[in-house]
Amino acid sequence: MRMRTIVFVVIVITTLLFCPTAKTDTSVDIGVSIGDEGLRGFYISVGDYYRVPEREVVIVRERGIPVQEVPVVLFIAKRVHVAPATIIDLRLGGNSWLNIMLKFGIGPEVLYVPVKEVYGPPYGKAYGYYKNKPRKKWHSIVLADDDVINLVNLKFVSDYHGYPPEEIIKMRSKGKNFVMIDNEVKKGKKEKSEKDKNNSEKGNEKKDNGKGKGQGKKK
Repeated sequence: MRMRTIVFVVIVITTLLFCPTAKTDTSVDIGVSIGDEGLRGFYISVGDYYRVPEREVVIVRERGIPVQEVPVVLFIAKRVHVAPATIIDLRLGGNSWLNIMLKFGIGPEVLYVPVKEVYGPPYGKAYGYYKNKPRKKWHSIVLADDDVINLVNLKFVSDYHGYPPEEIIKMRSKGKNFVMIDNEVKKGKKEKSEKDKNNSEKGNEKKDNGKGKGQGKKK
């Protein structure tokens, strides 16, 4: 009986050590399940905004940078004109995002996005820092990694889509990640565009019908 138990344990350990593990979902680091299409859409948006090929965006992710932190890598790299790999190496080496920014002379003041109102976490704390200090002292603000990630993505999504940052903050406060937010904004803009197009076509039809009814043969 004892021998059978030992054999069983050996089999289990061998299985765990040598059997290939299931492929990890690429969205696990943002806590939700997202489809490949949605993730690729986010990569395309990031690439368009920072003017880098989609493949380069994917490479940043494959190096071990979580999805929502990919824009932070490209934001810093673009601003100081260095290769994304340089930023990635510093991050994987244990540096905080703020420390990496400061190494290249970027202060937290550049992350500020003007808004009319902030709807609690996760932005309330960061905006509190800016509110409680005069602008000339914003360079001394200490931001946590999450604050940097949220502020960089807020600027990216709002600028890229021309979308009110307040609305993005609302979505983020409801627990939506930036991949979801990017896709929702795209979908909303597409639906609005189609609706406006349909309304315009209907308006043109009414005008054409009106002209037709007004035409008559003069006697």
